[in-house]
Amino acid sequence: MATEKTVESILKVVDETIAHGPFKASWESLEAYQAPEWYLDAKFGIFIHWGLYAVPAFGNEWYPRSMYVEGSNEFKHHVATYGPQSKFGYKDFIPMFKAARYDPDHWADLFKKAGAKFVVPVAEHHDGFAMYDCGLSDWSAAKMGPKRDLVGDLARAVRKRRMVFGLSSHRAEHWWFMNGGMKFDSDVRDPKYADFYGPAAPDNTPPDEAHLDNWLARTAELVDKYRPQLVWFDWWIEQPAFKPYLQRFGAFYYDRGAEWQKGVALNYKNAAYPPKAAVFDVERGQLADIRPFYWQTDTAVAKNSWGYVANQDYKSAGSIVGDLVDIVSKNGALLLNIGPRPDGTIPEPEEEMLLEIGRWLAVNGKAIYGTRPWVVYGEGPTKIVEGAFNDTKRAAFTGEDFRFTTKGDTLFAIALAWPGREAVIRSLAQGSGLASGKVKEVTLLGADGKLAFSQTEAGLVVQLPEKPPCEHAFALRIKGLKVAGRHS
Repeated sequence: MATEKTVESILKVVDETIAHGPFKASWESLEAYQAPEWYLDAKFGIFIHWGLYAVPAFGNEWYPRSMYVEGSNEFKHHVATYGPQSKFGYKDFIPMFKAARYDPDHWADLFKKAGAKFVVPVAEHHDGFAMYDCGLSDWSAAKMGPKRDLVGDLARAVRKRRMVFGLSSHRAEHWWFMNGGMKFDSDVRDPKYADFYGPAAPDNTPPDEAHLDNWLARTAELVDKYRPQLVWFDWWIEQPAFKPYLQRFGAFYYDRGAEWQKGVALNYKNAAYPPKAAVFDVERGQLADIRPFYWQTDTAVAKNSWGYVANQDYKSAGSIVGDLVDIVSKNGALLLNIGPRPDGTIPEPEEEMLLEIGRWLAVNGKAIYGTRPWVVYGEGPTKIVEGAFNDTKRAAFTGEDFRFTTKGDTLFAIALAWPGREAVIRSLAQGSGLASGKVKEVTLLGADGKLAFSQTEAGLVVQLPEKPPCEHAFALRIKGLKVAGRHS
């Protein structure tokens, strides 16, 4: 069980680090932050929601909350399947979470083949069960269930393959997450389990100092124990009480990055941090235009759940590739989530989807990795519905939808559907004013030889081969223009 002395000792290290580092615990200081080059270049990462909630595999990863909400489908399912919550509570899934087939090397190989450049497992979700070796709680995978440091093992495998390792913490939300169990006869009310289920505070109650201190200490422990180069936070840190703690954590983390001489990144949602102070993240959604500061979409391969459930409603690999291209053209990155089973295996449809994305990136990665936005993100009839939770609302892309990226003196125009034998890029029409210089050469990634083209008042008209070189989206490499892109 966490002790105040242990929390206090970690917080002392936090404050001493800030005292001696270049960043201080203020928005003004944190706004000097610059997103690291590895992140600006990476564009595509893997998110992993894996925890006890994979055992019931019902509803979604909020099962631990919903199973204590009377009248919910999860509540009814739980009672029918496992019995009343006073006899079988969420804690009783721990012995069933064995991770017996967990192979972090296989995971890392898969992520590498998928074309991912960074990997971000959830270290602790809202449920309060740590997937790492937590020094502030016994309720962790290292001490219960698998009795293994699941996060540490993956960190080693990921770094061995030269991918960047990050971590996600949802500890903030645990303040209230289990509070449904306080309203009826359940094990959440049993003092023996308070260290796991607590505080289980009523909704709309601001977090107290003890919870805030514990949050900061746990997150700082993750930083020092695993040295993640990206830390991802969910939305609830935007509560006013977190403000000074977010400033302290930001300064501590950036100072650690400076000490390690490695670029680090901190993700936030909504308005938890000022725009310059960290990297903005949009959950299950995108932006309608180029953002001057680097940003990120986090979304999942499934529409209905982040964690493993028995009946997933999957997206297609093609729709994810289209979103990746759109996001990158607007100065963003895609963090794509999978949900492993409780035994540690990744569901076969998710493996195949990642491999399909990887095959596309093997052909078209030059138009994605290391690129920067152009003066406009793209053209075409299909528009993005901007904002969170809109990731399934756009229409299918057409052969008239193009997205632009730049690298050096090269402009990439990526068609989001096959245009047929002729592509017309209207942004490159004579006199458009968007690009200076003259097109000298057009090639298609994955295809041999140069393509015939003409630059007219209607656009850059390119003659395409009879068959596309790959699936999903198709990258034209255009040389000769002066295409200096926007800078992040």
